[in-house]
Amino acid sequence: MNGNSPKDPVQTSADAHAGVVLVGVDLGPGHAFDASLDELALLAESAGDVVLARLAAKRKAPDPALFVGSGKAEEILLLVQAHKAQGVIFDQALSPAQQRNLERLLGVPVSDRTALILEIFAARAQSHEGKLQVELAQLQYLSTRLVRRWTHLERQRGGVGHRGGPGEAQIELDRRMIGDRIKAIKERLHKVQRQRGTQRKARERSGTFRVSLVGYTNAGKSTLFNALVKARTYAADQLFATLDTTTRSMFLGDVGCSVSLSDTVGFIRDLPHKLVEAFQATLQEAADADLLLHVMDVSSPNWREQQVEVERVLAEIGAQDIEQVHVWNKLDLLEDSRRPHELVGQVPGAHDTPVTRVAVSALTGEGLDALRRLIASRVAARDGLKTVPSGFILPDGSTVAVSSGEPSPAG
Repeated sequence: MNGNSPKDPVQTSADAHAGVVLVGVDLGPGHAFDASLDELALLAESAGDVVLARLAAKRKAPDPALFVGSGKAEEILLLVQAHKAQGVIFDQALSPAQQRNLERLLGVPVSDRTALILEIFAARAQSHEGKLQVELAQLQYLSTRLVRRWTHLERQRGGVGHRGGPGEAQIELDRRMIGDRIKAIKERLHKVQRQRGTQRKARERSGTFRVSLVGYTNAGKSTLFNALVKARTYAADQLFATLDTTTRSMFLGDVGCSVSLSDTVGFIRDLPHKLVEAFQATLQEAADADLLLHVMDVSSPNWREQQVEVERVLAEIGAQDIEQVHVWNKLDLLEDSRRPHELVGQVPGAHDTPVTRVAVSALTGEGLDALRRLIASRVAARDGLKTVPSGFILPDGSTVAVSSGEPSPAG
């Protein structure tokens, strides 16, 4: 279709949103690389951008000045000019100097994966706590990039016999203001952590069994949460639809008691460390849980890599030793040939230790009864119940016969 046609969807969308060029660099083994740049495209679209072009490059190491080297930077410039792009987004983290040099060469704003995720988080945070956490991460990110905001002043001098000048003074003033704001936010978040700690201690005193949903972003955690507790938490087919932890009570008839179920923020590859640090109060719900339901989108071709990334972040927040149940979600999107033979079974987990897994569709409700029974079995095991309803796989891997009408668990 002619690019000048008013019916051209890309042309029309680009008029309303920023058109961007995506760049990914393969740095070899040990570095995450998505050749298709599909996830970065989803992130860009979540931020309201329109992807006009994608470019993948390969290097042994990042170029200190331009990250991609001068030749590839010229290719990016040609793409920007050809598509009249209004920005460039890199799939890897850029240093302040690399970002500044690229902007000078390309003539358009340049951002990286970290900045993009921060932008989405800022737009999606709803609660007071979530907004504070995102602002803290943004300020920590910005504090390393102050120099690029004052390039017109940074080389000025204060006169004979004086070092520094208005440029340096402005940068230092900004740095102090950001430092003061960071300190104030940390103090407020510390109060939130104390309040959450008080709430957790209250649940501990009451003996409430705590279950947390964790998983890669867009794995379907919020949809599963809503299905299990009949809640109306916001859920959408997009990255980071939910940022704020929500906790509800879920009654389990098999053991005659309720457990607390928490829906947490989704994880993603290369989740900025400052975000993990800022969201420590929220992620503490997962670290203090009795059981983690690790939700996986098994319809995604990258779900195994996503599983590894979630395990990495869980280790970072000290939750690696909490028992997990792997929840293989989105069965409704699988072809019959890819569906597991049994709804419930066991699979190798971290360090090849057996982990119970249950296959479900949070959307259609398939497998949710089996998941509820699995949770009830953990409550029964903790409380030392002498009788356990049928259909459970216990933490030690032993099984109890499944009641009629349900698939038999795999060994």
